[in-house]
Formats: sequence, C-alpha cells, structure tokens
Amino acid sequence: MNKKVLIIALAGALVGLHGAAMAGGDAAAGKAKSGTCTGCHGASGVSSNPIWPNLAGQKEAYLVKQMKAFRDGTRSDPMMSPMAKPLSDADIDNLAAFYSSAECK
Repeated sequence: MNKKVLIIALAGALVGLHGAAMAGGDAAAGKAKSGTCTGCHGASGVSSNPIWPNLAGQKEAYLVKQMKAFRDGTRSDPMMSPMAKPLSDADIDNLAAFYSSAECK
C-alpha cells in the first residue's frame, strides 16, 4: 500500500512540474510591459473598438504565436507589426501570460 501511495505522489509531482515548465511568461512582468497595448486593446485586454481584438482570456500559446508572427513578419498589420518588432521572446511570453491570465480581465 505504501508503494502505491508513493507512486501516486510522484506522478502528481511530475504533472505539477510539467505544468510549471509549460508556463511561459510572468504575468506581472507582462502587465508592466502592456502600456503600449492598452491604447487599442484596453487596460484590461478588452477593446472598446470593434476592429481590435480582445486579448483578455485568449490562450497563451495563441498570443505568443500571433505576436511572434507580427514581430517576425510572417503576419503583417500596419499597427501591430511596428508594435511587435522590438519585443523580445521574453516580452512576448510575459505579455501572453498577462493577457491569458484572469488578472487582466
């Protein structure tokens, strides 16, 4: 019985570690970096203009993919491309963590 409990505890710990490793950025750092985003996407990630998307609650991986595409030129937009150009991978990860978190809603 003790061996079974140990195996279950180890499995749970490994799942927790895997989730932590998969977490990309730091939401607090993303919030601090989000100042230039708020003009179009709103302070809480909810845009008041129907032509700009809401960022609040989007999936983190989706936000990372889209921001990198704007930054790297595989996706182009006259507003977003220049905004994304100076962002580092860490900046993008942090912004995505912030906007995908409940903290920004």
